[in-house]
Formats: sequence, structure tokens, C-alpha cells
Amino acid sequence: MFRQPKVEYKTTRQMLVMREAGLVLSRALDETVAAATVGVTTAELNEVFEGVLREEGATSNFLGYHGFPASICTSVNHEVVHGIPGRYVLQDGDIISIDGGAVVRGWHSDSARTVIVGSPRPEDVRLSDVTEEAMWRGIAALAPARFVGDIGTAIDDYVSSVPGPPLGILEDYVGHGIGTEMHQAPDVLNYRSTHRGPKVRPGLCLAIEPMLVQGGLETAVLADDWTVITTDGKRASQWEHSVAVHDGGIWVLSAPDGGASRLEPLGVTPAPLEG
Repeated sequence: MFRQPKVEYKTTRQMLVMREAGLVLSRALDETVAAATVGVTTAELNEVFEGVLREEGATSNFLGYHGFPASICTSVNHEVVHGIPGRYVLQDGDIISIDGGAVVRGWHSDSARTVIVGSPRPEDVRLSDVTEEAMWRGIAALAPARFVGDIGTAIDDYVSSVPGPPLGILEDYVGHGIGTEMHQAPDVLNYRSTHRGPKVRPGLCLAIEPMLVQGGLETAVLADDWTVITTDGKRASQWEHSVAVHDGGIWVLSAPDGGASRLEPLGVTPAPLEG
């Protein structure tokens, strides 16, 4: 008989520590995104991120994870996820997804943003904007959701409704539970599926992270055993937030306002965690 992997449900006190980790991560990403300018290397972005974590007394959950050699993933242009920071110098018009995490007193956060360097191409702005909005649609769907699978349905419905050239939703890489580890059950699909996933109930914490591409869905992993690229060379975008479900509603742990500015236009008012 098929059984769901065990889901770790958190107490309010535990989620409040995850909120601390999320706020540290938000600040670290703010400074890293601001540093993503023409002429900067992706290794220098990693240094900026690590500097904030040190100042805040937090640690990285990426560094050393299954041997990963950095504290952020920097995925440029046709790189989808898991790009390794290094000597690459950012060029005018590059699109880069910056994905990072922080740990505070054993509790994890995970978040990603897409940045366009220098002069943006309209098609790249559209790609990033649609990916970000898809993430928020998925987060908004979590508020009334009965099952985790409702998130993927909402993301899929939104992306397929956007006018213009179709964008693809990657299916090989999905969101996940988060808590005492960065990656936990359940998987959070970014597309419609007959698999509903576990029931949504207080204490559930998820990292919701759609990854969209301008071309086909086929990907490959480079020789570094980490960097995932589109095989057709088309560009990609990733956006991610960590979100908590609690007795009062939902709260975006890695957004300073809990997600209010983006969720309220979608009819969802996030409820602050109180302990």
C-alpha cells in the first residue's frame, strides 16, 4: 500500500523561529539582489549573502548540502536551478535566479528571486513577472486549500491563462516542506495533478517555488553535477517563499510583511504569527 511520507508539523513557537530565519534570509537576498549589477561575479554575490548571515548570527543551509560548495545558487539565463557561484561576470541583459536559505537555532528558511541585470529584454521581464505572480497565486491558494495539491492547480491555472507566448512549468523540480531540514515532505507540485497530496492543517510549512521557462521543458545537468539547464538554451526564472499555515491563517515567513502587499489584492489577508 502506498503511504505518504511523514509530514513535520510545527508548533507556533517553532514557526516563530522560522520567521526569524525568514527575515534574516529576506535581508540577505535584498543585499544580494542589489549587488547583482553588470561586472559583478556570481562568486561576489555569494560573498554578499554570506556576509549578511554572519552579521545576523545565522548559518547557510545550502553550503555543504550534499556537497554543494556555496551559500546561494546563482542560475543565469538558460540555467534553471542549482547554479554554482563562480567566476562568471554578469553581463547587461542577463537574467539570474538567486536562491538561498538561512538557519536560525536549527530552523530553516528558503527563498528565491529572479533579477534582470542592466537593460531588460521585454520577454525576460514577462518571464520573471509571470513566475513571481504564479508563486503568489500558489501561496494565495494555500489559504483556503484542503490539500497541498491545490497549490499546483492554482499555479497551473494562472500560467495557462496568461496571454501571449506560452511559458512552460518545469515538472522535474518542485517545492517542498521545510522546518528542521531544508527539504522535507511533502512535495509541492507547480502543476495540476491527480495526486492531491496531504491535507493542509495548522503547523504545515512549505517552500512554494515555481520555475518557468520560455521554451521546452527538457533539462540537463551539467558536469558539475548541480547546474540544471534548459536543453534548448531558452531562459528560465525561479521565485520562492517559505510559508506557514497556523491557526489564524497563513503567513509568508520570508517576506517582511508576511506577504500582505501581494496577497491582499488576491483576496487573502495573511495573519501574523503570535506566540
